[in-house]
Amino acid sequence: MSTSLERYTDRFEQYTDRYRHVVDVVLVLALMGCATLGSNLTLPGASPPDQDRAATVLMGVSCLALLKYRAHPRTAVVVTAVCTVIAISLGYLLTPLLLAPMMAALYWLATLTDRKTTRVFGVSTMAALMVAAAVSDSMDSLSLLLRTIGPFFWLLLPLAAGNMTRLRHAYLASVQARAEHAERTREEEARLRVTEERMRIARELHDVVAHHMALANAQAGTAAHLVLTSPQQTQKILTDLTGTTSSALRELKATLGLLRQNDDPASASLEPSPGLARLPELVSACASAGLTVTVTTTGEPRPLSPGVDLTAFRIVQEALTNVTKHAAADAAHVRIAYAGSRLLITVSNDGPDAMGSTDTKDTTEAGPSRGFGVMGMRERAHTIGGELRAGPRPEGGFEVTTALPLQPAAPETAPEAAPEAAPEAAPEAAPEAAPQAAIAATDVPAGGEES
Repeated sequence: MSTSLERYTDRFEQYTDRYRHVVDVVLVLALMGCATLGSNLTLPGASPPDQDRAATVLMGVSCLALLKYRAHPRTAVVVTAVCTVIAISLGYLLTPLLLAPMMAALYWLATLTDRKTTRVFGVSTMAALMVAAAVSDSMDSLSLLLRTIGPFFWLLLPLAAGNMTRLRHAYLASVQARAEHAERTREEEARLRVTEERMRIARELHDVVAHHMALANAQAGTAAHLVLTSPQQTQKILTDLTGTTSSALRELKATLGLLRQNDDPASASLEPSPGLARLPELVSACASAGLTVTVTTTGEPRPLSPGVDLTAFRIVQEALTNVTKHAAADAAHVRIAYAGSRLLITVSNDGPDAMGSTDTKDTTEAGPSRGFGVMGMRERAHTIGGELRAGPRPEGGFEVTTALPLQPAAPETAPEAAPEAAPEAAPEAAPEAAPQAAIAATDVPAGGEES
């Protein structure tokens, strides 16, 4: 029932907005007829006043004032109230028909103005009419309570209805505004989601392709150098090169297969994401490229969530790739420390920068001659609530340090660059100070640039 009433109300409002002046004239004529009929009503045994023409003039003026209720609702209330009070003082009986123009004016006042204005004009009008009804001679036979309580409730009704209408209009306007805002922001949100997904895919492809291609390049170069002097070692390196390229193809296929995967439960399952369990395989691949990697683990190892495990492996993989490509070093050190609620990882080498520079320029700005390795590592760390720093060591070489939560947390804002400190002291620091000490190095890529 309420739904049908709301539907008819909406249709009437649409018709009113389309034919505004026609509807206003029809309503004013109807109110004029009600007021004229109400001026002829009297109590049983009482005679109507002799000023019939005066009542017609007063009611006509009040109804004509209602034609301007849209632009001047306060003026319409004042005019109708004055005319009604004069009519009551002339001896006309106060009835709902006589109050029809006044009730319509109060309804439109409550609909078109704010609550404070409605309260001020409504209370003033009700007080004036109640006083006029109390002193009127047309209702001498009635008690003072009956003479005043009737006008009070009759005038309270349009005020309440007008407030409800105003609240309903405000609610519909807010719903429409929210819908328009959602429509405006939908395209922007979709574009942001696409950008984030594109960056995630770019990071994953970079880590897979850059690492294996760097190892393959180093293995091929070593094999070319030893082909005449050490055929057996060359054959071993070429065998390892085949394994490196096969691993690259396998990981690339898994990454692209994830993009093609649908929600069909019967679809082929993909191989699990790499983690620190594959660190020996990574060390072996680096060894075949001529880079000796030592791994040291301190603290009690704990199970890692898939996100933290993958991030830790990718950071170590990218750091070793940068050492292979850019650092003039034949050895690298990987230190893994379980300290408190954080996983501290340090990858360092003792060789000088390939560029021969210890510049601590920030590497977050990738230009034509710069890669995206350190930037990608930092983004991976921030995604799970960790931190990462990369920079030259005071005693020579280069170091990448990261502190990851054992359980992934909300992404943190990129921290400001900290002053230079000795990152190798991080594993021995207290659990509370370990994350800060482990990320104290300045941000620059391994060997002056990253892959």
